[in-house]
Amino acid sequence: MRSNSYTLIFTSLITIFFGFLLSVAATSLKPRQDINIEIDMKKNILGALGIEPKNSGKWSIDEVQKVYKENIVGIVLDKDGYETDKDPKNIDADKDMNFFPIYIHKTNDNINGYVIPISGKGLWSTLYGYFAIEPDCETAKGITFYKHGETPGLGGEVEKKWFQDNFKGKKFIDGNNTLVGIQVVKGSVDKSSKEAYRQVDGISGATITSKGLEVFLKEDLAKYQAYFNLNKEAIG
Repeated sequence: MRSNSYTLIFTSLITIFFGFLLSVAATSLKPRQDINIEIDMKKNILGALGIEPKNSGKWSIDEVQKVYKENIVGIVLDKDGYETDKDPKNIDADKDMNFFPIYIHKTNDNINGYVIPISGKGLWSTLYGYFAIEPDCETAKGITFYKHGETPGLGGEVEKKWFQDNFKGKKFIDGNNTLVGIQVVKGSVDKSSKEAYRQVDGISGATITSKGLEVFLKEDLAKYQAYFNLNKEAIG
């Protein structure tokens, strides 16, 4: 019969051995994981802008890298809306609270749109996505969500094309240049309403998720208002 000390030593050695293997595996896989995260981010930024893969209907890694490099410039703003020398890759939203990444869609020095990261509480989870804005700095160009834990068929509909397409062309600035955000209504938008310009159709049974989205989208847009106001002044 084995002694208790033998069992303890054997168990400890097995634990250390497999812990070492897991550590090696995690270290060796990290570069690939980082690349996958980067590619997913770029796909979502392009998707928010309405840029789609040309041929296959599905992005390849090489195509994502090429299209992103040719079209997108990432910068970091300070709280007053001025560009800094920081790299968006190095910004931690939880720590760098006065610095805001923004991605600019450019072709031949012409600005075609902007993309900002958005995140906030829904019903069960924090939702993460990107919000694209037209060059006028007040109209939605698109929206994507790449991570959430909302209920499939309910709050989870935020990731569906039908819902995201609702945002295109909606205004989040009113006629007085005031940030009013975009409202997710219960049911369908009443097109005769004076608020219809900033409203999108709601998700049945997902009121809390919808209201959460309204709140954090407006809060995130507010972080960039200084920058957008500067741009409006520059173009007259």
